Amino acid sequence: MKREDIDRIASFLGDLKCKTQKEVEEARVRLLGKKGEITALFDEFRNVDRAQKAEFGKALNELKQKAMAKIEELKGTVADSGASDGPKADLSMPGDPFELGSRHPVSIVRQEIVDIFRKFGYDVAEGPEIEDDYHVFEALNFPANHPARDMQDTFFVSAGHPNPLLLRTHTSSVQVRTMEKMDVPIRVICPGRVFRNEAISARAHCIFHQVEGLYIDEGVTFADLKQAILLFAREMFGPDTQIRMRPSYFPFTEPSAEVDVSCNICHGKGCNICKGTGWLEILGCGMVDPNVLEASGIDSKRYSGFAFGMGLERIAMLKWRVNDLRHYFENDMRFLHEFATAPEV
Repeated sequence: MKREDIDRIASFLGDLKCKTQKEVEEARVRLLGKKGEITALFDEFRNVDRAQKAEFGKALNELKQKAMAKIEELKGTVADSGASDGPKADLSMPGDPFELGSRHPVSIVRQEIVDIFRKFGYDVAEGPEIEDDYHVFEALNFPANHPARDMQDTFFVSAGHPNPLLLRTHTSSVQVRTMEKMDVPIRVICPGRVFRNEAISARAHCIFHQVEGLYIDEGVTFADLKQAILLFAREMFGPDTQIRMRPSYFPFTEPSAEVDVSCNICHGKGCNICKGTGWLEILGCGMVDPNVLEASGIDSKRYSGFAFGMGLERIAMLKWRVNDLRHYFENDMRFLHEFATAPEV
């Protein structure tokens, strides 16, 4: 080790200047790294004569302290000047755009239906998706041997006892709970998710959504039901929409009917959407069976009522001409982006 080596490094420190953090780091490694020049001098210090150790030891320590202070000074100087290793950011530039999501088509239709019936004076009622046999079947006048009780149609959570738990197959169970708790008159709609053990295809799914309605009061007639459905159809599909009602069967209503609306695509002339008939099926309905009223503690001799139910996916398919029910559940962004501009309802 020579005194000239210490003086040379000290002179280098005095002239050292850096413009970027990268240059500061390179200087630190050159001087104080594992193979740095000052580190090398400390390795050589062990070979210095005993008589010179005090002198060289003091000089080396001072040099190291000076180098460390210089590096810290340069770091601060570079940071204050805003220097960086890359191009300087322009803070006046607008931020990177990010894509906003949109409401799901089923959610859009659900809210639109809710808003329509709220204008007619209906409240919204909800209930559990895991229900018992009583509220899904028995209280709705399903005979013990009805096919809907079969394991092929229903997802049972627990079976083998008098009142098994199951995934509700319709939101009519919410109507039962509403009749048990509310005083007459009752006017509610019940939107929600339901489950049925069916093969998934373009026209069917094991999970889907329903909105059901219930109105109970003195003197409610089938004419009231027809008028309510007509008003809804015209609010939903346009003021020129017509309806027709076909006799049908449901265990919990009597009489019962299926409701068709005039095709809003061909306006009743016939097209491939309505299969040339000019009509599209949208819901089922009927007058509440007296047995259902009595099961919930409502006097069927004094009160009457009607109920209706529709599938949200079905309504959305008609509204936007969707040809495959599975699109609603696959989360394909190409499909969902089509509803990004759908109006808020």
